[in-house]
Amino acid sequence: MKTGVAGTKNMTMNNERSDTKAEQLDVEHELPGGEGQNLEGSAPEQEATAAEDRPKIGTEAAKADEQCKAVLDRLARLQAEFENARKRAAREQQEFKDYALAEALKSLLPTLDSLDLALQVPTWDFEEFRNGVDLIRKQFEDALSKLGVSQIPAKGVPFDPRIHQAIEMVDTISAPDNQVLEEVQRGYMLRDRLLRPALVRVARNPKRSEQREAA
Repeated sequence: MKTGVAGTKNMTMNNERSDTKAEQLDVEHELPGGEGQNLEGSAPEQEATAAEDRPKIGTEAAKADEQCKAVLDRLARLQAEFENARKRAAREQQEFKDYALAEALKSLLPTLDSLDLALQVPTWDFEEFRNGVDLIRKQFEDALSKLGVSQIPAKGVPFDPRIHQAIEMVDTISAPDNQVLEEVQRGYMLRDRLLRPALVRVARNPKRSEQREAA
């Protein structure tokens, strides 16, 4: 009987020890109270931080929106200023053209006056009439010269395709090859710009041409 009682005691003590070790293991594996509290309190803290950041984000967005509006307004003003400057330049250019045209026409009016006077004078003298036409022509040439218009030299000069337009090639031995024999219509320059080429007849001298090729 003693042996049975002792065995029972031993089993009871062993069970108590097992329970104690299990409790110790459970205590060791439990998380600290502070850490658990921190995890539970992290969500409210994050929400609080986000709530604090919302006004800052809204303020920054409002500033960015104001800056964008200011840039767009500046661009619109610059575009309007550019358009006004373009229109002003076009208007001034047109006014300058009109003024230049008016001055050119004004310089030609005396020639028209002279033609009117010539038509009003009754005369049967052809020579006198011719002299009057020559004077009017000279007056007209002077007016054109003041505007920068000059006559292109033609007769007796070498043919130049830049300022001469040949309407006929004439075979001859009395003039050098490729020389202008006759001016059919006068050509004119406006300073360095060609207004119209001179219409000319050009010499074609076979002998002079052969001599030049042989040389």
